[in-house]
Amino acid sequence: MKQSLTLAEYPLFTLEIEREETRFDSVDAICAYFRACIESHRGAEFIAEFDHYAHTKSLPEGQIGEGILAAKNVVFCLGIALPNPHLLADRPRSIGVAETDQGFLITFLEAPMPVVNAAMEDWALGLCDRPRTAT
Repeated sequence: MKQSLTLAEYPLFTLEIEREETRFDSVDAICAYFRACIESHRGAEFIAEFDHYAHTKSLPEGQIGEGILAAKNVVFCLGIALPNPHLLADRPRSIGVAETDQGFLITFLEAPMPVVNAAMEDWALGLCDRPRTAT
C-alpha cells in the first residue's frame, strides 16, 4: 500500500442557527430539507442519512458530548467531473446536522470545487428565516 499526503487543507464550514432563526424544528426536518436540495440538483446524488448519535449511543464505549441532543450526516455526491481516481478519497460529501441545547449546528468540509461549495452554502443558508451570508 502506498501512502501519500496532500498539501491541501479543507476548512470546515459551520453555521450555528438558534431555534427562533429557522422554521425547522428537528434534525430530521433539516435532513429532509437537505435531501430535497440534493435531489433537485442535477449534479447531485443522495446516498444515505446516517444517525451518528444513535450509532455512538449504541456502543458500550460510545461518548456523546454534553449538550448534543441529536446528530446525523446527510451523505451525497455532488460532482461533475472525475479527473483522476485519487479524488475518490475525497468523496462522497457529507453535511453534519446536530441539535444542541442552543439550536442547530450545520457543518461540512470545503470541497475542492467552488461550485460545490456554493451549492452547500446556499442550501445551509436556506435554513435561516432571515437572509444571512456565509462567514
